[in-house]
Amino acid sequence: MYRLLIRPILFLFDAEKVHHFTFSILKFSFKLPLVKGIVKKIYSVNKPGLEKNIFGLTFKNPVGLAAGFDKNALLIDELACFGFGFIEIGTVTPLPQIGNPKKRLFRLKKDQAIINRMGFNNDGVDIVVERLKKIKSDVIIGGNIGKNKITPNENAVDDYVICFNKLFDYVHYFVVNVSSPNTPNLRALQDKKPLSKILNTLQSINNSKENPKPILLKIAPDLTDEQLLDIVDIVKETKIAGVIATNTTIERNNLTSENKNEIGGLSGKPLTNKATNVIKFLSEKSNNSFPIIGVGGIFNEKDAKDKMNAGSDLVQVFSGFIYQGPKLVTRICKSL
Repeated sequence: MYRLLIRPILFLFDAEKVHHFTFSILKFSFKLPLVKGIVKKIYSVNKPGLEKNIFGLTFKNPVGLAAGFDKNALLIDELACFGFGFIEIGTVTPLPQIGNPKKRLFRLKKDQAIINRMGFNNDGVDIVVERLKKIKSDVIIGGNIGKNKITPNENAVDDYVICFNKLFDYVHYFVVNVSSPNTPNLRALQDKKPLSKILNTLQSINNSKENPKPILLKIAPDLTDEQLLDIVDIVKETKIAGVIATNTTIERNNLTSENKNEIGGLSGKPLTNKATNVIKFLSEKSNNSFPIIGVGGIFNEKDAKDKMNAGSDLVQVFSGFIYQGPKLVTRICKSL
């Protein structure tokens, strides 16, 4: 029904406007009697065999919603009813920011892909925290954190510390995002020296807490083998919990859609194999020494299994959720 009827109608309109419209519809619908229970009955697949114990957390199932879909923690309780084992909010920055000028979100229908250049648009950590305080669901929540556009790279660690401290009591794990292509010079923070500084600083604060939270690093799919080997070393040296592989790509290979040359990060089907190869490389070179969350081009059960066979412990969906609809999560869970 979604792919045959709902998606064709939604895809007639601007992608970002449809995203906000869909959020409004879901928020309203879940206030109606019985809706929450019906949605949970249709989409939730909670079986003991699906449970995953990773970096000290127990996930009801291994399929999560990637960061960027619910940046501002607006629909955690509602989205949890669609069967996700975990939901990642963000990227959240210390101060609110409007992001890059519109139009900044593009569907590549022929390629089953999306290009975005949102630019960390979000309401700021203080407002997000107030929303997280009201969450009723027991779904695992990840906090994806970044720096404000106006913050120079030499001071970037301060922004990550602010977000880490303010979100600490309200999320189950953290993701350090230094790999978005849509904030100027952000990816330079993936270099060994600045990245080690950020992660070591956060780990020092984390270890001073009574109950430390897992910290993960989200990396780009465009890193060289040498850079990926540096990532393996950094994870071991800083003792962070793991890696999320991968963010969007800046490559534009073999695309056929009319929006293929738009600036921004590309996600969706064209990223499937690229992300899987990064997962496999990290897993092999690290001797499976740290957990990996696989994300990038997961559109069906096989894509999810390929990520896991390559070395990921959990997976996340985003573009596949938009193109395939909410049943994607259920299908993956049942196949596992």
